[in-house]
Amino acid sequence: MDPAGVSSIPPRQSQSSGRYIRNLRWYICGLLFFATTINYIDRQVLGILKPVLDNQLHINQAEYGWIIFGFQLSYAVVMPFAGRLIDWLGTRTGYLLAVIVWSAAAMAHAAARTAVQFALARFFLGAGESSNFPAAFRTVADWFPRRERALAGGIFNSGSNIGALVAPLVVPYLATHYGWHSAFLFTGSLGLVWIAFWLLLYHQPRQHPRLSPRELDLIESDSDPEPTASIPWLKLLTNRASLAFIAGKFLTDPVWWFYLYWTPDFLHRKYGLNITELGLPLVVIYLTADVGSVGGGWLSSFLLNRGWPVGRARKAAMLVCALCVTAVIFVPYTGGRLWLTVILIAIAASAHQGWSANLFTMTSDTFPRKAVASVVGIGGFWGAISGMIAAPIIGAWLQFSHDTYAPLFIGAGCAYLIALLIIHVLLPRFNQVQL
Repeated sequence: MDPAGVSSIPPRQSQSSGRYIRNLRWYICGLLFFATTINYIDRQVLGILKPVLDNQLHINQAEYGWIIFGFQLSYAVVMPFAGRLIDWLGTRTGYLLAVIVWSAAAMAHAAARTAVQFALARFFLGAGESSNFPAAFRTVADWFPRRERALAGGIFNSGSNIGALVAPLVVPYLATHYGWHSAFLFTGSLGLVWIAFWLLLYHQPRQHPRLSPRELDLIESDSDPEPTASIPWLKLLTNRASLAFIAGKFLTDPVWWFYLYWTPDFLHRKYGLNITELGLPLVVIYLTADVGSVGGGWLSSFLLNRGWPVGRARKAAMLVCALCVTAVIFVPYTGGRLWLTVILIAIAASAHQGWSANLFTMTSDTFPRKAVASVVGIGGFWGAISGMIAAPIIGAWLQFSHDTYAPLFIGAGCAYLIALLIIHVLLPRFNQVQL
């Protein structure tokens, strides 16, 4: 067996049918969902605590932008290597190492007292968290037939919204009763619980003792021949399918980072919400986003089951999402109505997640499984680079303009239609890439 878990060894047949877990692939998807949930809880804590840190540690908007820059820098630099490492080590070992690193970094925030120390903790958090999506989408490619991948991707990607939803419920309580340090310690420790379940349940499909031969046949029903040699990065970087994925990530990832890190601050400054009052609006936003994540994946899977070609189904779903995102353009013109603002941001966040589920699934539609994590890593690198550039610019703009958010929301609403146009030009059809 090669390091990525690709093997010609037949599945184990010695287990009795009673030992098999029915629909095991969806249990694996559940593990990916919970890992992504924890991932986003850990990265959301800082944004929720920003009003407290502003007050107690006197961290201003510009410094906050550079703290986010520290996360984005490591996220960008490490992600391509993370994807390559996942392809080499395999998801079982690679995912395990990633969760250990990011959990330790999340807890290390509790010891920070200055902007530089927070930036350093964010740097290591980004280094660990950069492996989540390459590992998860590689796992989806290993465990699901092509027609189910967008739905599986949408389900586990919805963990990002659940994480962003759980955080505003848990963090204010911990910060109010036990101090802000406790929020970082508690949320960081959740990854250690996940590790135990991962080691207990996860193996590659052909080596899994609890996977039935019938489900294995379903998983491999539309598999293409896999390359046996390592695929050079240059081939991936110069491929039109890779460039289309990179363009989508580069233009739209900063928008999601903007929602994640700056929405609590926007609601605090615009509507005077304190840390406990932020909880309900943030829950509404990310609960709605959760629906969009599953709905976007479901929509393209529905169209595929109706006989649509893969590329047409994915792009139709992405177009619907790109049009819905434009709702956020009207946030500056709500006339101070809090819940109208919340609804508009929620629609846009929901549409982003539906877009993201289909954008990520493009990689498994067009590349062999052995290359999926590497391609996701490369695209994630450019998405993180874009977010890294945007973070200090946003911080500097808000410091300079005295918290004028209007141009930021307008830009966020336009980004997806531009990205979809570029994707269509680069990749008019979704053909399997021959490497």
